[in-house]
Amino acid sequence: MSVDVQIRKELRANDRVFDLNIAFSSDSDRIVLYGPSGAGKSLTLKAIAGLMTPDEGKINLNQRTLFDAAHDINVRPQQRNVAYLFQDYALFPHLTVAQNIAFGLQRGCFNLRRPAAHPTVMKWLEAFGLEATAGSYPSQISGGQRQRVALARALVAQPDILLLDEPFSALDLSLRERMRHELSELQQQLRVPMLIITHDPADVDILGDAVFEVRDGTIRQHK
Repeated sequence: MSVDVQIRKELRANDRVFDLNIAFSSDSDRIVLYGPSGAGKSLTLKAIAGLMTPDEGKINLNQRTLFDAAHDINVRPQQRNVAYLFQDYALFPHLTVAQNIAFGLQRGCFNLRRPAAHPTVMKWLEAFGLEATAGSYPSQISGGQRQRVALARALVAQPDILLLDEPFSALDLSLRERMRHELSELQQQLRVPMLIITHDPADVDILGDAVFEVRDGTIRQHK
């Protein structure tokens, strides 16, 4: 995988101005943007996903241009083939585990009444050990299980890269440690490229092959 990000964005809120000026590139399958809250990590992730439009710059993924301000290129989020795992997982509370996973497939490719019967949904239920909870709702399962459902929903569409926004912050300490190792093993098994943002050094130690420190809207250090 190759990622090349060079973007600038000025954000204003009342009398405050925040300048995002991010530039990094990597061929690693495990990239971490590390830094304190408010540094610009989430904004960078949203720009890659197409959820925020930079003022200038470019974003390339695997030599494919997703954004280029100079050439008026801005690929729609649905066409970027990028999976975004939100910090709160953003599961649909009225859908079962199997239905949530099936929702990651393209519209028309699944039946919400019998999603567990879809071979691709079955595959991911088994991969994440969720078969027994397929008919349960998000409120009925544990935090670790909710994260697995969110990961399965993100991966079911076979994205080019998985973007994770502070993926362990909502978990308690013991579960956080276990899920770090599970994600690390899963990534190595599936060979799915991922870019993680975090403020936790433990995430960096376990998941960061290429680490970029972000402070005050810019890359300060590359490890």
